[in-house]
Amino acid sequence: MTANDILNEDVSDFATRLEAMTRDEVFAAMSSLEAHSEDEASDREETLSRITLVEEEIERRFPGQMLTPYRDWKKHQL
Repeated sequence: MTANDILNEDVSDFATRLEAMTRDEVFAAMSSLEAHSEDEASDREETLSRITLVEEEIERRFPGQMLTPYRDWKKHQL
């Protein structure tokens, strides 16, 4: 799933779908959104709001670990 796919989806639909995603799908969405946020895109605010949704989902799944599970996943993807 690309950042554009995520950004074109209704925010409430995306939030609902996040809950059903696997861990790898959530982390891939975060990675895609992060990469997109670094571009000179006109939808930066919308991208950051979706990143916040994904961060909240990661924190819900991994209480007290902040984004450590995502960072570890990201290291293994390289």
